[in-house]
Amino acid sequence: MKAHDGMYIGGEWRPAAGRERIEVVNPADEQVIGGVPAGSAEDVDAAVRAARAAFPAWAATPPAERGALIGALRDVLAARKKEMAETITAELGSPSGFSEAVHVGSPIAVASSYAELAASYAFEERIGTSTVLLEPIGVVGAITPWNYPLHQVVAKVAPALAAGCTLVLKPAEDTPLTAQLFAEAVHEAGIPAGVFNLVTGTGPVAGQALAAHEGVDLVSFTGSTAVGRKIGATAGAAVKRVALELGGKSANVILPGADLAKAVATGVGHVMNNTGQSCNALTRMLVHRDQYEEAVTLAAAAVAKYPTGDPRDPGTRLGPVVNAKQRDRVRGYITQGIEEGARLVAGGPDAPREQGYFVAPTVFADVTPDMTIAQEEIFGPVLSILAYEDEEEALAIANGTVYGLGGAVWAADEETAVAFARRMDTGQVDINGGRFNVLAPFGGYKQSGVGRELGPHGLAEYLQTKSLQF
Repeated sequence: MKAHDGMYIGGEWRPAAGRERIEVVNPADEQVIGGVPAGSAEDVDAAVRAARAAFPAWAATPPAERGALIGALRDVLAARKKEMAETITAELGSPSGFSEAVHVGSPIAVASSYAELAASYAFEERIGTSTVLLEPIGVVGAITPWNYPLHQVVAKVAPALAAGCTLVLKPAEDTPLTAQLFAEAVHEAGIPAGVFNLVTGTGPVAGQALAAHEGVDLVSFTGSTAVGRKIGATAGAAVKRVALELGGKSANVILPGADLAKAVATGVGHVMNNTGQSCNALTRMLVHRDQYEEAVTLAAAAVAKYPTGDPRDPGTRLGPVVNAKQRDRVRGYITQGIEEGARLVAGGPDAPREQGYFVAPTVFADVTPDMTIAQEEIFGPVLSILAYEDEEEALAIANGTVYGLGGAVWAADEETAVAFARRMDTGQVDINGGRFNVLAPFGGYKQSGVGRELGPHGLAEYLQTKSLQF
């Protein structure tokens, strides 16, 4: 695969300060498909300096002009949609159809939303005897994960640009080729030099250097809760803002009277999408005890429609997980579920294919709330089905983890579902199969994070407030 040998800093590709490299491996066949520089603190410093130098002019650029450039970026992404989707399939292992429709389609929609928001957002208002100004916070250090390597980049870059901030992006080391393509798109769209900068590298080196750099005003991180704690501590020592989108263990609550077949099939699909590597995946299915065995049977039938396969094949619905470490981690959780007494309904810890980082799509029944597989984020194609006696117990189970990112409720009518959803301790809830909305705030309660992404709430994360009294 095509890869740049340097970093995108100050509007050009520059050689890295060191010679260390990161190999990029195709998780479907375990072959090396490329490599990028492993950036150092020196590279991060150069990028932050470029972003600082570009900040005054970009912050002073009229919002409508910033929006027009975001629109130009959206158009480049749309024109290069196939290339980007193929790259994501190659380095992440996402099935080609999902790569094009979701991995690239969603970022295009997000960029489009911020092209419009930049021009229409109220950056100042009059309150009594004061004029309140919402101003860009400054230089943003954006650290993104591998599970949605373009969407998570655009979800940070687009609102930051709309707000008038400049950025340094440190993408995940497993999927840096997508980030390089994005940097090319930024350049092609005509966004001024230094406004966006890219440093590839590892989390402990480049990521830590970016989070700790005194020239960074806000750190926006998406990833595990464990790493989020470290970044929060690092940023807190310098009293700088953070936005953290972290882990999840989302509950899919099916209330009596709901369309059980639809709720189960949709829930299984939600877990299997992206091979379970979604922080808001509905990995806990809660079903009333009277319908429990019927739901288990339906789930087993639904998961059978997700055999693993070559992600380049248009018919494949379930690809590999991203790397060998993730494969072993997910299989370890499956083994632990069996050891703790859960009933294996489908799948299991055995390798479904001889080559590649594949995990069998797995469904557990007879899962109790205290089991490890019901409490910890597995980040793979593993579904746990739990029984409840009444709504109060269902609510206690749904709220009974340290996470609170996503969720779903199914009921016979919207009013009943909404009433239950209002009591869930989570940042986003889908009602009777509600669709994802790129304008709705995305983020979590509890240990699922701090702050929100997407839409106007996502834009607000990159602004600070000033009041003028007159």
